[in-house]
Amino acid sequence: MSKSGPDFYDDKTVFETYLTHRRTPTNPNDLLESPVFAALVGPVADLDVLDVGCGNAGYGRELLENGAKSYLGIDGSKNMIEASEHVLAGTMGRTILSTIEDYAYPAASFDLVVSRLALHYIENITRLFQQFLTTLRPGGRLIFSVEHPVITSHNSMLPGQRRSNWTVDDYFVTGRRETNWLGGQVVKFHRTVEDYFLALQTVGFVVESLRESRPDRDNFSDVQEYERRRRIPLFLFLAARKPD
Repeated sequence: MSKSGPDFYDDKTVFETYLTHRRTPTNPNDLLESPVFAALVGPVADLDVLDVGCGNAGYGRELLENGAKSYLGIDGSKNMIEASEHVLAGTMGRTILSTIEDYAYPAASFDLVVSRLALHYIENITRLFQQFLTTLRPGGRLIFSVEHPVITSHNSMLPGQRRSNWTVDDYFVTGRRETNWLGGQVVKFHRTVEDYFLALQTVGFVVESLRESRPDRDNFSDVQEYERRRRIPLFLFLAARKPD
């Protein structure tokens, strides 16, 4: 049975598999997603930051160590929130157990909203972008990453299989997808690149940057892994600003 994002990560086996995956030296989060995200975010000194789908809040600790004024993370997974309490111990950062959809986004409260690989679990992205716009102060920024739409379009990977070929199909047939991932079945929502871009513009954001997970050879010690990651983009990144 397929699960929503929070329920999926509260499965004990899935959560342990996820932690093992994140510790591998060739995991794409560290090699592909983190470098681009850091470049888009830039300096964070004196910023109030909201992290949507914060996971274990490892990024929150990094933001605070780099000078962020405050950090609030929200996540719907009990396992992730329990892990975040240990990660943020000794800091002023805090997390709240809440689904992304149900959190009451306070008006004009943050300078920066970030979300890393969480928004592809959300069905109504336009409504959520409107909430992000509301919770940002004038001039505040939204930066997020998602699985690239060429990945979410079609699930061609069998359980336990290391993917060596990718199928892009039903690209313009957007909506619910059931995906094999980390030993379980999870529900994600496929949108095109255009869908993300236009949804931001529709609610009033000014889109400032669009990036993909182009690999940097300097980040890879394994040349075969580098060549494999040049074949297809795994992640999509967008940065937008609330008008002054």
